[in-house]
Amino acid sequence: MKRATEVHSTQATTSTPPANPGISRGLVLFFALACGVAVANLYYAQPVLSTVAHTFGASYGAAGLIVTFSQIGYAVGLALLVPLGDVVSRRRLVPAVLTVTSLALLASALAPSIALLAALALIVGAGSVVAQVLVPMAAALADDANRGQIVGSVMTGLLLGILLARTVSGVIAELAGWRVVYFTAAAMTIMLAALLARRLPREGSRSHIAYRTLLRSTVELFLTQPRLRRRALYGALGFATFSVFWTTVAFLLSGAPYHYNDLTIGLFGLGGAAGALCANFAGRWVDRGLHHHTTLLFAALVAVSFLLLWFGRTDLAMLIAGILVLDAGVQGLQVTNQSIIYSLVPDAHSRINSAYMVCYFVGGALGSAVASAIYDSSQWAGICVLGAALGSVATALAVYDHLTRHTPATDQVAGAEELAVAC
Repeated sequence: MKRATEVHSTQATTSTPPANPGISRGLVLFFALACGVAVANLYYAQPVLSTVAHTFGASYGAAGLIVTFSQIGYAVGLALLVPLGDVVSRRRLVPAVLTVTSLALLASALAPSIALLAALALIVGAGSVVAQVLVPMAAALADDANRGQIVGSVMTGLLLGILLARTVSGVIAELAGWRVVYFTAAAMTIMLAALLARRLPREGSRSHIAYRTLLRSTVELFLTQPRLRRRALYGALGFATFSVFWTTVAFLLSGAPYHYNDLTIGLFGLGGAAGALCANFAGRWVDRGLHHHTTLLFAALVAVSFLLLWFGRTDLAMLIAGILVLDAGVQGLQVTNQSIIYSLVPDAHSRINSAYMVCYFVGGALGSAVASAIYDSSQWAGICVLGAALGSVATALAVYDHLTRHTPATDQVAGAEELAVAC
């Protein structure tokens, strides 16, 4: 009772934020750019996994662990660093984390073994969470009527960073080698740290919460918010399918019948970038109260995409179509989820985002780990079956929620009742 009461009272002390003046269009674009550059560090390795494996004489499964470890690191950062955004000045927190990340990227460029490269991926992954500190900051600056649209715009930048990172990585690797990819990422990250230290808005007084209490309150929020838990499940399933595909597609494209080099493999990120346009639409639809429809639509797109990708093992047009549909589904579902969760507890955006994104990246890490193992044994057919199964589970959940139509008010009442019981 004491722990739950402490968390509840901590939230209550900051439950009445000052009137929100909104956020300018220029600042929204700046946030979108910063998120895209920061999160790209997590994905530069994917198009060059085949080349890295050949460099160190490692298996595809071992090379795939670089992606898995980076996602595990990201999940750890989400759990331990992102909640600090509610109590520490983000203008100090974000540049400090990015500086450490740039050092890890520099060490990755010089790594003498795939084992060390994978270990450094943990640090790079943890440091990439600054994007998830900036997204809730933008949500906090936005007014209630436009929050979904603002989150959608910032998430568009983040998602474009995820997708275009592969293209940038492929181009650089083909021209100068995969190690130069890491050197370039290190330089961009330290420049971003300096820019954010100057440009991030100053924030008012923050809540005085002990670090242990802060982490405990994040867990309490997850346990007492049914809507957050449901959205976290959708996010985990969506990102698991995303990771299943993008962790293994380089193996498909580097072998028969394609035999593509790193540059060509990286260009496939451009096809996925078109799907990022769905982020803005999803945010606007959520603002209009259509979250049940967007959830069902985008979950169904994820499931259907793997049928196209199945034929894409030998048909380039089908492969590109599958990428477009998959990325549109995953990104639309993600923006729907985040637009919803930021309306739950106004003074705890970072902790809400932390709880959600931990689940999101645990799903991604599991997806990439299982996919790497399956590709070694079952090749592309196994990947498509796995992805379709995960997408079908998300779609079935969306159908159930659409039919039962749980409302925000119902979810909030349920969360309040659970908190009361805990107290």
